[in-house]
Amino acid sequence: MRQGSNAARKTGCVVIRSGGTYEGKQGVSLATGVSRPSAGSRALCMHVLTIPPGTRGTPHLHDGHETAIYIAEGEVEVWYGTGLVGRAVLRAGDFLYVPPGTPHLPVNRGGVPVVAVVARTDPAEQESVFVLELPPHLGALRDMAVAAQG
Repeated sequence: MRQGSNAARKTGCVVIRSGGTYEGKQGVSLATGVSRPSAGSRALCMHVLTIPPGTRGTPHLHDGHETAIYIAEGEVEVWYGTGLVGRAVLRAGDFLYVPPGTPHLPVNRGGVPVVAVVARTDPAEQESVFVLELPPHLGALRDMAVAAQG
């Protein structure tokens, strides 16, 4: 079975070898994983997200899609909800569920990279990502580097 081959997509499992990365609209680095382009997925994507120390993502939402996140390494602060007024700190071993259309923003204030496994009900990966403005109450984050420029 070849990675992402049409024959494999029609007959069974698809192996996606890790190694490729891309910069997501949400301001973080994503390892190529399961998606419509890589595996022919019809209803989900799953990839590994990395946020270097002292950086953040961009405020964003996933229109019409649920997201589940598992923190594998590090600690991340997540601002969420309308106006990004909610705040949670997640550590290795924690899970986060983000309902469809919920604004959120990851921030790594720590000294080690945050590594997370992300699954979403959007097989196209980036089509449902809508970048939002940073709200005034989080203005101090403007000086923090965005992890990746997508």
